Amino acid sequence: MSEDKTVTLKPVDLVEPEPGFSSSHLDPADTSYQPPALDKTPGQPDLQGQDSGHPGTEEKGPVGPTPDAVAQGNRWTSTLDQFKLKRFFVLRPGTMDQALGDIKALVNQDEDGDVHGVWLMAEVDHWNNERERVVLITDSSLLICKYDFVMLNCEHIQRIPLNFVDRITHGNFSFPQRSLLTREGEGVRVFWDRLREPSFLSKWNPFTTDYPFSTFTYHPVRNIDHRFTALCEIQSFREQLTEAAQKAHLKQPIPGKANGVLVLNQPLLIESYVGLMSFIGNQNKLGYCLARGNIGF
Repeated sequence: MSEDKTVTLKPVDLVEPEPGFSSSHLDPADTSYQPPALDKTPGQPDLQGQDSGHPGTEEKGPVGPTPDAVAQGNRWTSTLDQFKLKRFFVLRPGTMDQALGDIKALVNQDEDGDVHGVWLMAEVDHWNNERERVVLITDSSLLICKYDFVMLNCEHIQRIPLNFVDRITHGNFSFPQRSLLTREGEGVRVFWDRLREPSFLSKWNPFTTDYPFSTFTYHPVRNIDHRFTALCEIQSFREQLTEAAQKAHLKQPIPGKANGVLVLNQPLLIESYVGLMSFIGNQNKLGYCLARGNIGF
């Protein structure tokens, strides 16, 4: 059984419209009415012409990542790259200066003359193995130095007379058609006996040192700062070596040999097919002086 409820109606007072106010805007057929303009306060952006977000308005393009997200991603990538690069002992403060001082002290002034240029590069052998090298150009010699940046000791120096250098080639690396190896980037190859070809045993011996040429490419730390960028620049090395070799040929020509340097821009062929040893060595940078962490228990 429902209970009776009493509903009280309250009268509403109607307000007379102000003079000049027209109610024609209530008529849907009448389009003469224009709404009053909004007063714009100082500092408030203009809302006219902006997209209201309602259907039928112009759609905006997809919103990309915010600058903070991009910066954070770049920061993590940069941190990882810096961690990998700082493992090289050559980047330790004072190490490169110590190495240059030790190597220059071993230069024979009577035989080699003054040092005109120093480069830090990676030597690539005939089996595609990379090895860290310090290369010097003197008055009469090209010096290829194997330096231990951990023990700060020069282990080996290969001396090549500049008047023996007869050909310099530069370009990208290439491999035989059926080779499983690849190498990105470019390099420079220095020949000092164009008439002598490597023997069959030398080609299949990964430890041979009687090849009549040496191949160089960029060192991994070349982009760490401006100083190492200049030290690892193979283009300046090629140009300065060509000039020094030309002067050496004019100063000390070799009898019975065509004197001069031939510079060619062509692919640098590495006759290696499988190269499992070079793949493992190059991936782990075994040819460089790196901090490899604690090994043992």
